[in-house]
Amino acid sequence: MGHLLISMLKRLSRWLENNWVTPAYSGWVLLGITLCFLGAATNTMAGWLYVISGVTIALLSVSSILPQRGLQGLAITRQVPGPVSAGEALSMVLTLKNTTAQSKSLLQLQDLVPERLGGVKICAISTLVPHGQHTWRYEIPTQRRGIYTWPEVRLRTAAPLGLFWCSRLHSAKAKAVVYPQILPLDRCPVIDALGDETGRQRLQKTAINATGTEGLTRALRPYRWGDPTRLIHWRTSARYGELRVRELEVLTSHQSMIIALDTSNTWDIDSNTWTIDSFERAVIAAASLYHYGQQQGLATELWTAKTGLVRDMTAVLTVLAGIKLNDGGDHKLPAPPLVWLTARTGKPLPQNSAEILFWSKTAAHSGPSVHAEDKQGTNRLIINPVDDLQRQLQG
Repeated sequence: MGHLLISMLKRLSRWLENNWVTPAYSGWVLLGITLCFLGAATNTMAGWLYVISGVTIALLSVSSILPQRGLQGLAITRQVPGPVSAGEALSMVLTLKNTTAQSKSLLQLQDLVPERLGGVKICAISTLVPHGQHTWRYEIPTQRRGIYTWPEVRLRTAAPLGLFWCSRLHSAKAKAVVYPQILPLDRCPVIDALGDETGRQRLQKTAINATGTEGLTRALRPYRWGDPTRLIHWRTSARYGELRVRELEVLTSHQSMIIALDTSNTWDIDSNTWTIDSFERAVIAAASLYHYGQQQGLATELWTAKTGLVRDMTAVLTVLAGIKLNDGGDHKLPAPPLVWLTARTGKPLPQNSAEILFWSKTAAHSGPSVHAEDKQGTNRLIINPVDDLQRQLQG
């Protein structure tokens, strides 16, 4: 009951401060003294007690009006922070402008940062000259990926007497994108083997289909001056009585690969701690494998049930920054070559695919990472939650 009463009083005090004013500690003390003097004056009918009571009441009245005026005519703008990777610091820039012809003093600027980024940040401003501005720069250390938004900042003051606090909320929307960490992989046997197999298949197709020309015949068109004679299709030319030239579709041996992340509710998640759980390790692995595939010259894509295929590096990192469990349900996997990141084995994968299985923290058995191959020929890498993730991916 006592905790409930204290909570209600705190909410009432916050509401009064945001909409009117609320007494500071010194204000409560002076208010109590004023009531004592007023009670004593009523009982004794002493004139000097009435005078003291009137003076303190006037002082309290003036000190409750001035803080509200001190927050008028102020404007706040925010620079949009650039995206960073987990472990790097977010650079925040807020600018407070005084649009009035009067000086403002003893201000407190509060940025209402979410608790997962460290909570509220505070900046004290002693004086703000007429039509001047104050730029506040600070950094927020990051530990975990995510897309964080908060809509407002709070301006607060008790000037000039410090008897009453007054605060007002100002719109200054912030969106901070924290990408997952990218591990610098020197090699990755799973992707290397998958890429080699894909390259061999595509080269074989090219060798079979390209019979002495640059590619497959896509269409026939009339001969134009300058076309090479080796592209003339003589049989069709004889039928139509005019020269017809083949238009070719060039085949290349460009290799591709898809990183697919399982977002079904099969992961070992502990939302009450900041420790990296299995799903977070899988997100880091997906970002690292995508980056490694790009470095190896593969046409790498990311697939999730919600977004489908994503190609661009910035788009991939943004998707991984905001991805959550049960995000999009369970859908049919894309065509191979495929690297499937999951915590649940047994899902049938197409040929020329690989599986990276993340053991949960609560698994009964724990050991080093293991390369294996199932009955269908799917290459599998088992990641345990104890050893270093980068070392296990490099195998």
